[in-house]
Amino acid sequence: DEKQTEFAWPLQGKIICYFREPIHGYVNKGIDIEAREGESVKAARSGRVVLADYLSGQGQTVILDHEDGFFSIYSQNSKLNVKLGDAVKKSEVLAFLGRQNSSAYLHFEIRKNSLEDNPLFYLP
Repeated sequence: DEKQTEFAWPLQGKIICYFREPIHGYVNKGIDIEAREGESVKAARSGRVVLADYLSGQGQTVILDHEDGFFSIYSQNSKLNVKLGDAVKKSEVLAFLGRQNSSAYLHFEIRKNSLEDNPLFYLP
């Protein structure tokens, strides 16, 4: 199904930091989408959960393997809704957005063959 291979937005919000934009001494490897704390973070595409854990500096993080060379990464969540090994469908709730300091935002990355790429190239 062609639609299943297209990426969807993981949540609705305002982009506050773009791909490759410098932030806190790093270069952003994805995009940061500001939204309300507790907002549902959804799978951008169907895939398998290959990481669902707390990462230092990234908060609760989910990584999906789309099993065709693509991975998507969802960081800065407060609570996870999936666990390692879960098969998830596009738009299924993966996690709930957390708060970092003064703002709540999702850090979202798309990787193709292990290299980060601009998510905006893939999102509708």
